[in-house]
Amino acid sequence: MTECVLGIDTSNYKTSAALVDLSGRIIADSRELLKVKKGERGLRQSEALFQHVENLPHVLDNVYRSLSGSSIKAVCVSVKPRPAEGSYMPCFNAGRTAGQIIAGALSVPLYETSHQEGHIAAIEGSLGFELPQDFLSLHLSGGTCELLKVHRARTGYDIEIVGGSKDISFGQVIDRVGVALGMEFPSGVFMDEMAIKASKLTYKPLLTGVRVSESWFNLSGLETQAQRAVENSGSAAGFDSSALILELFDRITACTEKMIEQAKKTYGLKTVLFAGGVSSSRYISEKLMRYSKDMGYEFYFGDQSLSSDNAVGTARIGVRLFNL
Repeated sequence: MTECVLGIDTSNYKTSAALVDLSGRIIADSRELLKVKKGERGLRQSEALFQHVENLPHVLDNVYRSLSGSSIKAVCVSVKPRPAEGSYMPCFNAGRTAGQIIAGALSVPLYETSHQEGHIAAIEGSLGFELPQDFLSLHLSGGTCELLKVHRARTGYDIEIVGGSKDISFGQVIDRVGVALGMEFPSGVFMDEMAIKASKLTYKPLLTGVRVSESWFNLSGLETQAQRAVENSGSAAGFDSSALILELFDRITACTEKMIEQAKKTYGLKTVLFAGGVSSSRYISEKLMRYSKDMGYEFYFGDQSLSSDNAVGTARIGVRLFNL
């Protein structure tokens, strides 16, 4: 009988559960995107919490169907956004409560971790080898845009934020511009496809580059410029939304490159692991990989199906804790 760990993650936009065996192999991976009304740019925490409570029964049922010949030896739950004192979001209470009930019913250990550590563990676990004990990680998602200095610890990861956005995230810029262009929220997947199709376009710049200082920057100005371009599109001759999206993705990629360059000068680390939904962008990741080869960096994107929110990394951290 295969022994496994159940992972649960209830982030702001996705309900997730996963089963991972004690070697870290994925047995089941179930996720459900939370619903956002057309034209809106996000969810209130109360709405997210309610939807998680609604989603958890069938998300968990999906992984239970893979239990034949397996037994759950432990449960691991993401209970907060990041491994720091005071880090808190109400939506994670849905997963924590479900984990407590399941672990109690099965009389197995319950472990707690953070959403950010789960993101890192999901991608590192997909590589098939361990990165150096100290490395950089970029957590780029709908609500997070952080450059992290990571040290692998026995129970997870010790993380220090050493750069990133001081205001909104790359994901927020992308989604807000997408909604302004009439797309559904979240818009990243659709915009990525458009950027790839438009990759050979020559465009007249509408946006200015993001100024990066010691790996920190602000993105509200970039969003304002893009929103203004959309607002003026009705009167602009030959406006092409694909060209705007391509330029937006190019600006995000260039900003990421500058952030990493400055961090390498400070910390001397050239290994960078990418996690979070924005990291799953084919356009951005392929452009960054070409850049890394030119510059001698070691960039790792791993299995990009695990870049967006999931419970696989949460379960893998549970495996680590169970095996201690």
